[in-house]
Amino acid sequence: MTITEERTPAYGYTDLPALMGLMTGDEKHGPAATSTLDVLWVLYDRVLRVDPERTDDPERDRFLLSKGHGPMAYYAVLAAKGFLPVEWLPDFGSYDSPLGHHPDRVLVPGAEIGSGSLGHGLPIAVGTALGLRAQGLDEPRVWTLIGDAELDEGSNHEAIAFAGPAGLDRLHTVVVDNASASYARPGGIAARFEAAGWSAHTVDGRDHDALYAAFTAPHPGRPHAVVARVEPKNA
Repeated sequence: MTITEERTPAYGYTDLPALMGLMTGDEKHGPAATSTLDVLWVLYDRVLRVDPERTDDPERDRFLLSKGHGPMAYYAVLAAKGFLPVEWLPDFGSYDSPLGHHPDRVLVPGAEIGSGSLGHGLPIAVGTALGLRAQGLDEPRVWTLIGDAELDEGSNHEAIAFAGPAGLDRLHTVVVDNASASYARPGGIAARFEAAGWSAHTVDGRDHDALYAAFTAPHPGRPHAVVARVEPKNA
């Protein structure tokens, strides 16, 4: 055991509500945060090849949080996994805190992109996957987490339409569906991705084993989408 490991408390899934409870001042985005909690935990705990000691490793997986409003769950998971100090959490959203109401990749250890306007994460993920392919980096996977309401933005549909025919099989998208989109998708969200040549699965967004199975399902030659259904935002 290293000195770093000895000094870093071990946090698990059951600790996340308490870690989130340290952050106040953005209660209106509470549902946005809690809707992503299980997806984020399963990704960081069981799927992503990332390490707080090697956040610039070219062989790392890339995780891009597009659903960046209400980032309390994201910060709690990063703190639990050692990317940032737990002591930062109570200062969330304050003037001199690195933890803003949207993550800033320059300030938040482990954050790959800064978020703001909805609809940017998936297009950036497509560009990231293309860039890794151009560099001959075949192992890193690119993951992005978007909300179902982001599919109201045309930029996402351009990205979906491009990625399938381009065969970006290192690209993965998780859509957290809390029924907040303004426009329904004929056949459901997964059907939109499948029509563009993606592999797609729809699962219970609170079931960790179902999420893990969907995240790790094989999809040779195609990008992969997982629709994680959670309770409606206004329920």
